[in-house]
Order: sequence, then C-alpha cells, then structure tokens
Amino acid sequence: MKQEQKVVAIGAASGVVAMLLGVWSLTATLPQPPMVDALGERIAYALRADVVALVPLFLMLITVGNSRFFSAAIDPTREVESTSMGIDVRVANNTFEQTFGFAVASLALSTLVPFEHLQVVWACTIVFVVARIVFWIGYRMDPLYRAPGFSATAYLNLGMIGYVLYHLV
Repeated sequence: MKQEQKVVAIGAASGVVAMLLGVWSLTATLPQPPMVDALGERIAYALRADVVALVPLFLMLITVGNSRFFSAAIDPTREVESTSMGIDVRVANNTFEQTFGFAVASLALSTLVPFEHLQVVWACTIVFVVARIVFWIGYRMDPLYRAPGFSATAYLNLGMIGYVLYHLV
C-alpha cells in the first residue's frame, strides 16, 4: 500500500469510528423528543433536523459565490478558479450529494426507529454537520485529509439506508 493510500485508509477508518461513537453517545445523551408518537410528528421531527443538515451546504455555496464575486471567476465560463475555489466547488458538489442521501434516509429512519430512540435522528444530524465541516477543512488542508469527513458522512448515510432496508425486509 502506498503512503497516500495509508493516509486515506487511516483517515477513513478514523472517520467511521468517530461517526459511530458520535451517533452512539449523542443518542444516549439527547433527550427523547417531547411529542406524541405519530407518523406525521416523526416526519416533522426529521424535517426540522434535515434543515439543520443543509447548513454546511449553504455555507459552502455562499463561500463559492463570494469568492466568485470578488475574482475573475465571477464568470464561471472563464475557468479561472483558484485552487481553493476549485476545492470549495468540489466540496459543495459532494455535500449536495451527501445531503440528498441524508435527507431521504433520515426521513425514512424517523418512521421506523423505535420511538424511545427517535433522538437518533438528531444525533445523526449533528454528526453529519460536523463531518461535512471536517471534510471541508481536511480537503482545504490537503485533499488526502478529506477522508475522515467523507467516510463519516458516507457510512452514516449507508448505515441509515441499511437500517431502513433491513426493517423493510
């Protein structure tokens, strides 16, 4: 295994471990939602969390927009983005993809998880937001350092999807 692959593998593994510990500890710490156990209430609960999950994406879009406004890249067809702007664009694109998966999976999760553990939706949201910021910061430091944030969000989404699929079968 090459040195770069080792850096990414260690980063990815640490991201997954941090994600699992974060979701577990937050689920155990966050209070159970003060609501009636009804499908509509569960979906509304998840939708409120999903709005918070959008925050990193909009911060990234604002950063790219402001960077373009104050540079020659104001016209994106010129293809004169700086390296950092190019990274921000890639991060925003990936965050859009991950956020879409997160929103669908968290909504489905909210309808299936036992009510006494429904706070796992907010636990996942908090971990998702932190992991997206870690992805962005890591990518800006060195593209290889994006692995912890990427793996945390990708495997968080995969875990929610797996939970939903398991309960559907």
